[in-house]
Amino acid sequence: MEGVKLMKESVSECLRVVVLSGAGMSAESGLKTFRASDGLWEEHRVEDVATPEAWERDPETVLRFYNERRQQLRAAEPNAGHRALADLEKEHEVQIITQNIDDLHERAGSGQVLHLHGELMFARSQADPESLYPLGESDIATGDLCDNGFQLRPHVVWFGEEVPAMEEAARLVQRAQVLLVVGTSLRVYPAAGLIDLAPSTCRKIWINPDAPVGGGLSGFECIASTSAQALPKLLNELRS
Repeated sequence: MEGVKLMKESVSECLRVVVLSGAGMSAESGLKTFRASDGLWEEHRVEDVATPEAWERDPETVLRFYNERRQQLRAAEPNAGHRALADLEKEHEVQIITQNIDDLHERAGSGQVLHLHGELMFARSQADPESLYPLGESDIATGDLCDNGFQLRPHVVWFGEEVPAMEEAARLVQRAQVLLVVGTSLRVYPAAGLIDLAPSTCRKIWINPDAPVGGGLSGFECIASTSAQALPKLLNELRS
C-alpha cells in the first residue's frame, strides 16, 4: 500500500508544461532566421520566398531557397536548450508549440511538438495540404509530384496563409500549469496572442536576450538570456 501511495504522490506532482519556442532557439544552433527589422531572410526579401504570390510567380526560386535552408538544417545540431526541454519530458508533461520549421526539438528527443508554421523536412501537395511526404535526404524540384499528380511544395505556412494548428495550440495553452516562452520576441501574430490564453494560476516565464529584467510583460517572470544558457538552470528548478 505504501508503494501505491508514493506512486500517486509522484503522479500528482507531474506538471503540465507548455513551451512556446521561437526563432532564437534555432539561431543558437546556427540557423539564420527571418528578422522583421530588415525584412530579409538569408538576403532574400520575404515577399520573394515566403508568400503564396512568390510561389505562383517563381516556384523555382522558392524551391531553391527552401532546399538551401534544408541543407543548413541537416548540418545543424540541437543546442543545450533543446536538450534540456527533452530531459524535462522524462519527469513532467511537456508540450512544445514551436514557431520554427526545423526539427531540432524532435532530434533532441522531445516527443510532443506542435509546429505552428509547418515543417521543413516535409513536402506537401500543392492541391491538398493534408497530403504530406517526408523528405529525408531529398529536396524538392520542379516536376516532383504528389500521388495525385500535383506539384509538391514546402510544408511551410507562408505569410498570408492561415495557421491550421492555432486551435490545438490554444487548447494546450489553456491547460498549462507552467508556460515557458523561449527565444521569441512575441511580435509575430497570431502566435504571440497565445500567451493571453494561459490560466490565471499558470506560472509564466519569458526567456529572451531582449526580455526586460524585472518586468515588461504583464504576469511574466522575465529572464534576459539565451535559451541554451537559461533553460538547463530553470528546468533544474522545476524538477525540484
